[in-house]
Amino acid sequence: MYIGTFWLMNPPQDDALSRINAGLRSSGIRLRLERRGHRLGLRGPLPRRDGKPGLKVQRISLGLSDDAEGRRRALQHLHQVEAELEADCFQWIEAPQSSAGAAIALESALERFQQTFETDPRRRRYPAGARSTWSAAYQPYLRRLRDQGEPQLSAGLLERVLESYPLASRSRQQCGLVLGLLARQEQLNLPADWTERAAGYGLHQARFRQLPSDSRILELVDAIPNPGWRLVYGLMATYGLRNHEVFFTDFHGLDQDQDAVLRVLPTTKTGEHQVWPFLPEWVDRFGLRSLGCCRELLPTVCTDLSRTTLQQVGRRVAEQFRRYRLPLTPYDLRHAWALRTIHMGLPDTVAARMMGHSVAIHTRTYHHWITRRDQQQAVDAALARRGV
Repeated sequence: MYIGTFWLMNPPQDDALSRINAGLRSSGIRLRLERRGHRLGLRGPLPRRDGKPGLKVQRISLGLSDDAEGRRRALQHLHQVEAELEADCFQWIEAPQSSAGAAIALESALERFQQTFETDPRRRRYPAGARSTWSAAYQPYLRRLRDQGEPQLSAGLLERVLESYPLASRSRQQCGLVLGLLARQEQLNLPADWTERAAGYGLHQARFRQLPSDSRILELVDAIPNPGWRLVYGLMATYGLRNHEVFFTDFHGLDQDQDAVLRVLPTTKTGEHQVWPFLPEWVDRFGLRSLGCCRELLPTVCTDLSRTTLQQVGRRVAEQFRRYRLPLTPYDLRHAWALRTIHMGLPDTVAARMMGHSVAIHTRTYHHWITRRDQQQAVDAALARRGV
């Protein structure tokens, strides 16, 4: 009995890692913790160090001991890297930039951070786009960090800046990603719940109540006078595409395939994937078949990624929705598509793949409605058995 109790309180190291990795696998996360010698690291598909497209199985050394505290911190690092990969802002950091416990000058840390960003091979391929990304997606949060007036960088300072952004906002999510990258560079230990506190951009229940019904989505397209932007609206409603994906999609399936399957191109945020229409009859309702042979029917938007960025393309769509005073956002159409697939019983793994994100992100974002569906199915099965 004593040996058994001791084992439960102090599980073998390999067993502890196996349990953690099994949990990651079941959540759809592809990164894993591994032990090399006496130190922990991460292993999994990561952006290539040479800047070429695609992912390659690689390692990140964390230098953490394989004990309970080391595993906790390693798992925190893993979730931060996973969030960076989802947001396409992961950066390779070759070595710790500071000694544990040493004071870190804020300005020096920010200079190192910008240099790491600018020397990333993937950024150097598209310098104009990199400059745009830095000014739009990084600088606002680093500027707020400077505005705190503190000369030293600390985890407490990063927390205060994160908490200065509203809950469940896109800016809070992006702030968490950028400051998390900075913390990883400087080997700062963030709170264990940092990722959860930063990831406030999911679909919470209050937001769900504002999503348009299918009938309302069909009505609102008539408020768009420009036929090209009506097609953009119809594509997002029917396929759940991200804003920018509309302009980086192969439409040949609309002309050649009765199922009207689209292929989102590899140049998009999360790479190539195929999407089926939900609802299929909306393909004809929105007149989308015409794009199969004439994609020029879409509005003229610069898609040369040497001169623009995916964010800028997406921003054009959001601005156009506001210009037409539509009472919804482009992402409302994407969320409505996802909930439609849940109610229709499409497997979550399939829906996540079509949306171009991981099962973990899909489950976290739509947890409430997935849980409701699964519970309803169990209740229906139990009631059906009662009648047998």
